[in-house]
Amino acid sequence: MSTNAVVQPDPRPSDESEIAEKHGPVDEPAHSDPVVGGLSEAIGGPLGEHAVRPRSRSGGGNRFWTPARIVLALTCLMLSLHWVQKSPCRDGAWGEDLPQYKHFCYTDVLALYYGEGLAEGKVPYADHAVEYPVLTGAFMGVLGLPVHAYAANHPGLNEAQRFYDLNALVLGALGVATVAMILALRRRRPWDAAMFALSPALFVSATVNWDLLAVALSCFFLYFWARRRPVLAGLMLGLATAAKFYPLLLVGALFALALRTARWRELVTTVSTALLTWVAVNAPVALLYPASWREFFRLNSTRGIDWGTLWYIGEHFPLGGDRYGLAPFQALDRQPDHGTLNTLYLMLFVIACIGILVLAIGAPRRPRLAQLAFLIVAAFLVTGKVWSQQYVLWLLPLAILARPRWGAFLAWQFAEVAYFVAFYGELMNATGRAVFPEWVFVLASILRLVTVCVMIGFVVRDILRPERDPVRQTYADDPDGGEFDGAPDVFGRRRTASDSPPAPATA
Repeated sequence: MSTNAVVQPDPRPSDESEIAEKHGPVDEPAHSDPVVGGLSEAIGGPLGEHAVRPRSRSGGGNRFWTPARIVLALTCLMLSLHWVQKSPCRDGAWGEDLPQYKHFCYTDVLALYYGEGLAEGKVPYADHAVEYPVLTGAFMGVLGLPVHAYAANHPGLNEAQRFYDLNALVLGALGVATVAMILALRRRRPWDAAMFALSPALFVSATVNWDLLAVALSCFFLYFWARRRPVLAGLMLGLATAAKFYPLLLVGALFALALRTARWRELVTTVSTALLTWVAVNAPVALLYPASWREFFRLNSTRGIDWGTLWYIGEHFPLGGDRYGLAPFQALDRQPDHGTLNTLYLMLFVIACIGILVLAIGAPRRPRLAQLAFLIVAAFLVTGKVWSQQYVLWLLPLAILARPRWGAFLAWQFAEVAYFVAFYGELMNATGRAVFPEWVFVLASILRLVTVCVMIGFVVRDILRPERDPVRQTYADDPDGGEFDGAPDVFGRRRTASDSPPAPATA
């Protein structure tokens, strides 16, 4: 080869360059995240600034494994491993030996197939009062009743196993859809979605209940809001709230941002559409089977202190000498109607929301939608009287969109797994088969609570010091904000050039 030959640049764009040309520079965690950067040293360090990158198939090259496809594949792998982890319980043969606790594989999906009468062909709400909101009850019935009908014509078929497998398949698809929405919201930060795909909490909790239905619908809401489609956003929000209560809390984040920008039209359109959607889903059941429809609200109002909550920690706090529990907390759970408990936890949550609103208005720069949404949902869990193990799925996408940093995220995930393991020991204790002292479970509950509060603290710090916000180091303002993205700020200072992401370093 002649030494005078000139190597011409390949005109075919790489996957990253296609995104960069359309959306801006693509974030590389090995450069931007200290934890990922440190781990990358084990394989030679971050990719160099002038490294040659493989071409994408769309550009005529041979690159198939783009970041988005890798993340989606990792999600499928993690959900498959979750199915394996739950497989010892799939046959529903939960005898006195308690395999569902010993193998950490308990799931409400199997337990409630019998508990909600689906195994007897009962139609949710019509024949049996279901303890879940209408869309979740309908989801259970749409999957469960055909399985029961099919099993009736095929003697010997394990219908519980078929029901679980069908739910695992559908919920897995919803999990993949959630990751797809995170990828769509973060085109310039595709590796952020890997935090969801590789989440230990997803591994242990994906099919413990039907929460992935509401999680996916909530992410669809965020996507359509970011794309400035308020009607579709409202439709998704209404469906999500018809599946679980918590998506309604996201309206609080929209309200705070509308207050700060004085942009109300899209918010009113979205909330109105959500309300109409929720009514359309709930009205037939509420009118035809009012007692069954009220069951969800009745159970939530009369439910006492649940495992692992702030209130449980107080009620069972170790005092030494095999003594547990602070008297004021123990007295709360002795009331038959739990009226004082309901009042206190609602007051704490309202105070937290007021604090979040003050933060949103007084911050030097308008917070991002995902930051406020995470803070509100996290406050709801921290102050609430119920914090089931699968509720971690509510926070996962919001935490990733609010603060995509691996360090605190992994600490929180470690705490969630520790709580998951301790919870099954506590269930064994409850059956009379002591596994460990009560303080072990209380300690695991405290660890989970503290790590969520640490995550809250980091998000608050990023709001008060927006130059520390990793998302705003990639995007000029708020990629999830929709109409709020780049809007004039009524309360805060106007955005200046110094707020823009730093220019790429030159050689």
